[in-house]
Amino acid sequence: QMTSIIINNIEIEVIKKKIKNIRLSVHPPHGRVSLSVPLKMDAAEVNKFVESKISWIEKHRSKYHNQDVIIDNKFITGETHLYLGENYLLNLFIASGKQYVELDNKDLNLYIKPNSTIEKREKLLNEWYRENLKNIIPNYINKWESIMGVKVQEFGVKLMKTRWGTCNIQAKRIWINLELAKKSPRCLEYIVVHEMVHLLEKGHNEKFYSYMDEFLPNWKSIKAELNGMKYE
Repeated sequence: QMTSIIINNIEIEVIKKKIKNIRLSVHPPHGRVSLSVPLKMDAAEVNKFVESKISWIEKHRSKYHNQDVIIDNKFITGETHLYLGENYLLNLFIASGKQYVELDNKDLNLYIKPNSTIEKREKLLNEWYRENLKNIIPNYINKWESIMGVKVQEFGVKLMKTRWGTCNIQAKRIWINLELAKKSPRCLEYIVVHEMVHLLEKGHNEKFYSYMDEFLPNWKSIKAELNGMKYE
């Protein structure tokens, strides 16, 4: 689905796709602007996003004009990525030393090596997501251990295709999906609570959901935010 909008006398191609992240690109040699957005994003949200990025668009239209610049679709300057439910503008910088990620206001800066590939950039960002989750999750575990009267012996973060979290009841170990780094903090907390409730009740039964109602009365609306992915 492709349409076009005009903001600040700049025509922007808007393409709706089955994607999670907004992708904003300025193409050489004439500064054509394209915006790929998730299918569910409405016109008002699209306009609001473009208006917030208009200075960036104008800057890069000038920068790319008549230059032979190749715009990729992944992990490039100008892309929008999510962290804890907020949109951040991705910027790539060449680093002389160690590669690292920096959060600066509404910018997500990747300091990379000159020969960095898409895969290496993705790995760098994912490791940053992982470390941040590992710093955040213990706060939720500690909070809910005292409320529930249970003890989590161990937790980990890994990328999972079909579940937001899992719980090994015998080992009292929970795993949290790396993708939750992109969701709002309430979504992350909901999954931590969900997995910890399994330490009180193994199955997804009436008793389990009564615990969920007690601890997180709005858990159903948070679950809806997570697009219906399966979890155990």
